[in-house]
Amino acid sequence: MSSLLGEAPSIPVDLLSCPSSSSLSLGLSAPSFTTVTDPSSFLIPNVADPAFYCSKNFASASGDKDKDQVVKFAKGTTTLAFKFNEGIIVSVDSRSTMGAYIASQTVKKIIEINPFLLGTMAGGAADCSFWERNLGQQCRLYELRNKKRISVAAASKLLANTMNSYRGYGLSMGTMVTGWDDTGPQLYYVDNDATRLHDNLFSVGSGSTYAYGVLDTFYRPDLTVAEAIDLGKRAIYHATHRDAYSGGINNLYHVKEDGWTKIHAIDVNQLHYEFRDEKNEMVA
Repeated sequence: MSSLLGEAPSIPVDLLSCPSSSSLSLGLSAPSFTTVTDPSSFLIPNVADPAFYCSKNFASASGDKDKDQVVKFAKGTTTLAFKFNEGIIVSVDSRSTMGAYIASQTVKKIIEINPFLLGTMAGGAADCSFWERNLGQQCRLYELRNKKRISVAAASKLLANTMNSYRGYGLSMGTMVTGWDDTGPQLYYVDNDATRLHDNLFSVGSGSTYAYGVLDTFYRPDLTVAEAIDLGKRAIYHATHRDAYSGGINNLYHVKEDGWTKIHAIDVNQLHYEFRDEKNEMVA
């Protein structure tokens, strides 16, 4: 671990050891740490100032701000969601990358929080997956305590509050929380700095600039369901075509008053030939 973290203070070597493990089999003496009994909590570095340590060594930064870090976040994705008169379309890719290395082509980047709420993943896969599932637990507890379904605004606020508690600890997360509640279809953006935005259209990830180009050109509130679905998959396709860190499968969901519905899961290579043929027909 020291070779990865440079001059930073040492942290526990065996972060995944179970309570029954009394020693490491590698012949290394690991520093002691408290056993975690709460499944919603996790270990932090055993140093005087964990927040400073994490922000110095593990921060997710743009540009060359992380050039002095030996451990860098290498990430890439394209996710988008937009409201229209018939509900909300949520469309994502499925590629997971570590720099130039494609780790997976089948990552599920839409988290089904409950039958009326969806969350998207962009940034660190572990951070997004863990905290959005934690949000699902909080939403279920709210339902049990209050005997009613949580609103999208309240759910996004819970996630933002959690992110505020861990601000500066090196989390990497840019997510959208969307769904249908008593006020109608709602869409929020929440990130690891506890930024919380409410709007009709968002795109997050390394391919978002390409997706925004398509969305800004063709989006309008009065889209039909078929047009909205086509716009969702078209924006993801163009992002995956231009952004090397996005690709795989286009998963698309439609959120309506009676809950969300998964519309399709299409390989973006198939979309390439579909749109190529469409372009050739238009030219002819």
